[in-house]
Amino acid sequence: MAAFTYTNLLEMDLGKLGAAVADWKTLVSDLERLRGDADRGLVRKSDAAKWAGLNATVTREFVRKTAKELRDLHREAKSIWSVLDDASIELRDIQRRARKLASDAAKEKPGLVVKDSGDGSVRVSEALCNIDSDSQRTHDLIKWYADSITGLVTYAAEIDAAVCRALRASHGQDPHDAGHAVYTSLDEDMAPRAVELASLGDKATPEQRAQLRRLWESLSPRARGELWAAHKDDLVAAGVLAPRIRQVSPDAGSGRHGVESPGFGERITLEKAKALAEGASLMGMDAAARHLMHYLDNSGTTLDLPVDEIMKGDDAFRGMTINDIMDNEDKWRAEALAEFKKSGGRPVAIPVETANSSFRFNRSGNEDWYLAVGSVMTNVSGVVTVTPGADGKPHMGLDYQLNAWDRYNWDSGKGTKIAGVTFTDEEMGRLHRTGLAQEFDLRGSSSVMHRRILDGPGSLMPDHLPDGGRDPGGRTDPGRDDPYR
Repeated sequence: MAAFTYTNLLEMDLGKLGAAVADWKTLVSDLERLRGDADRGLVRKSDAAKWAGLNATVTREFVRKTAKELRDLHREAKSIWSVLDDASIELRDIQRRARKLASDAAKEKPGLVVKDSGDGSVRVSEALCNIDSDSQRTHDLIKWYADSITGLVTYAAEIDAAVCRALRASHGQDPHDAGHAVYTSLDEDMAPRAVELASLGDKATPEQRAQLRRLWESLSPRARGELWAAHKDDLVAAGVLAPRIRQVSPDAGSGRHGVESPGFGERITLEKAKALAEGASLMGMDAAARHLMHYLDNSGTTLDLPVDEIMKGDDAFRGMTINDIMDNEDKWRAEALAEFKKSGGRPVAIPVETANSSFRFNRSGNEDWYLAVGSVMTNVSGVVTVTPGADGKPHMGLDYQLNAWDRYNWDSGKGTKIAGVTFTDEEMGRLHRTGLAQEFDLRGSSSVMHRRILDGPGSLMPDHLPDGGRDPGGRTDPGRDDPYR
């Protein structure tokens, strides 16, 4: 079978699916009326009739069997309608998001174009050919758009496969025997797979983590609530709280790596930089020394940001996190309570995420991290849960983590004075261009923290400080379609 492609996603005629949903809804209504008539009319009258004999026995059995068949047909039709309705909602949302991403990519600077690879993935490139393009930010954008749109294509294919499984199970193998597996939505198909993937915890592969996150997004708030309550630790370990927001280099960086030949001046700069890294370590500036040495190691591999450590040592950094949460608290509360009401008072879970924020370290207050990164981009990702309390009132909580990222690079036009020696960004950046050092990404997330959300605005209870470990612990959710603000 050919792969489901980006073109398939964009060209899907979901109007036909919508018409099928409407037809099945009408059939469900008609069968419900017939079922009611049979149960309240034929069966009741047959059972109450004062007649006996072989004819009476056969007729009563026939009436009861007919009523049962109508009940089974109604149940099967309702199951099929529920699955198709759920799929229609999901696929419309996925198609809209894919089109928006392609449109947004075209508006970037430089403009980007999305092309179908024909195998379920997409290629993203600059709309105008530029062989000299060396912007790290452009490279990051290309990768982010390609990964995001390919993820949506995979997501749509998974929805399609889930619908096929659910329809087969609802119908069964006997065309003369209705009423088999019952579905109220696609949750019944997807939740077991989500549990299976969550059980892998931190042993899940990148592909399994990506699928779990798609399933987590696709599940209804009520199904998520049940999954979170039973498998919170595993879900966290498997990465469902990882940020969906785009993480790209804030600037172009120093250019391409190793495109120039190093000279005597670059080799002198390299030795001075190594001495500087050793000096920073002796002065207790461990983060600055570690990052500079990683730059000079020339590997280019991503380095972990110890976000818990930074939060403990920098009040302003921690305060920014709380402010981000407070800015979104009222919106998150309203969304979660609305879903709690829809669920009939059963537990629900709503994924939440804040927009990008930039934080610049203060040299006088935290010189080590000022020299290590200067500034970082951050956001908060988490889950708002609502559960029924013993007092009959909904109890709301937020489990969240702070995410931070940056690109370690050197921009022309700047300079840094360390231990009385001034290094210009131009001479340090030349180490990258001449292949003696290499820029790299920095990524990190805090441990999961918890805050209790109270009833009124601005009423978050104080959260638990990170301790370096994990705390134990309808489908179209508002805001889920804007992961790249």
